[in-house]
Amino acid sequence: MSYVISLATSKGGTGKTTTALNLAVAMAEKGRRTVLVDFDPQGSVGLSLAKGETEWPGLAEFLLGSATIDQILIQTKVPTLAILPRGRLDPVDAREFEILLNSPAKVSEVIQELSRDRDYLIIDCPSGLGLVTRAALAMSSFVLVPLQAEPLALRSIGQVLRVIQHVQQQENPALRLLGILPTMVELRRDTSLNVMGTVWSELDGVLETVIPRAEAFARASELGLPVSFMGGRTPPEARRFELLVDEIERVIADLSGITGETDEKVQRQLV
Repeated sequence: MSYVISLATSKGGTGKTTTALNLAVAMAEKGRRTVLVDFDPQGSVGLSLAKGETEWPGLAEFLLGSATIDQILIQTKVPTLAILPRGRLDPVDAREFEILLNSPAKVSEVIQELSRDRDYLIIDCPSGLGLVTRAALAMSSFVLVPLQAEPLALRSIGQVLRVIQHVQQQENPALRLLGILPTMVELRRDTSLNVMGTVWSELDGVLETVIPRAEAFARASELGLPVSFMGGRTPPEARRFELLVDEIERVIADLSGITGETDEKVQRQLV
């Protein structure tokens, strides 16, 4: 069974694509068969990997009927990770791309094709709560909400939660909130600390794992790499995504009513 996880936010600048990329890599490196899917008309996944606007064919070609999924799926050097890029899309055609993705039949076809023999599909939605995000949520098992530890992001969190609630009630009763993931957290800065105090005390579904604001992410972006792929000593930020995968799988097990499989172990003697 494949779990489809969409990352959705009501505003940009939350680290959503960075989270999607590094989460997909961490899942794959744990042996989970994973596909990272770029639903963003801006092609943010490709840009994060320093790929040019026209370098990779992808979802746009599939939607236009000029390529099959097998022809556009990029197999990475991690055997368990593939990427479905946005494709070659002129920025002036972003509206048409969004209209094509708003077709439930097309999105369902993409999901079904990618779900074969896969454990996770990670969908990087565009920022905002428009047609594409709604289409992704209607076909997803779970939604993960990155929340930048800033006042404006906190003030707008209710918008994305309201849309999730609406999709659950009207379009996809199986959709579950996987969690709210704090990102760009700087606990040494008063503003960020105050936001996190409110997040922890007033919001439900906040994950224990937090993603800090760190130079490692900017450096990885400059190199066009996931943070765990940079040379030298493994940065602690990469460990965060390993912890995030563990927490996500625990939450999925709890929400799915699965018990004893994710943490079962053999009794041992210390002495």
